[in-house]
Amino acid sequence: MEESKKTNKGVLIGVIALVAVAIVVAIVYFVARPKTVEGSKAVTIEVVNKAGESTVYSLKTDAEFLRGAMDEAEGLTYDGSEGDYGYFVESVNGEVADYSVDGSYWSIYVNGEYGMYGIDQQVVTDGDAFKLVYETYTAE
Repeated sequence: MEESKKTNKGVLIGVIALVAVAIVVAIVYFVARPKTVEGSKAVTIEVVNKAGESTVYSLKTDAEFLRGAMDEAEGLTYDGSEGDYGYFVESVNGEVADYSVDGSYWSIYVNGEYGMYGIDQQVVTDGDAFKLVYETYTAE
């Protein structure tokens, strides 16, 4: 009987610890995730093609994410596909980047830093400067 009480007490402590860890992980996620900003924002989207030529689109947008701002940028076209990690940009302004052919892809820079999110998860804030760059991966 005494052994059973100890086992039940150990299981209960384990369950409580697991719940506490889950709560901490949830709090960290909600604090660290990108925050969306509502309202009109002035942003630029620069597209650098394979030849290194640059086209800049300046716009005011209410979009919360880069994909919405790209939809609003007059003259900017893009295409891609939905994937496990969000929307994957395959072409910009008619220029296709095909990683399986030559290691090329469209990279996203946010305020000069390499982007950590895709266009449908990248938050837009006032004054942001986005850059879509045709790049080619080369193994060293």
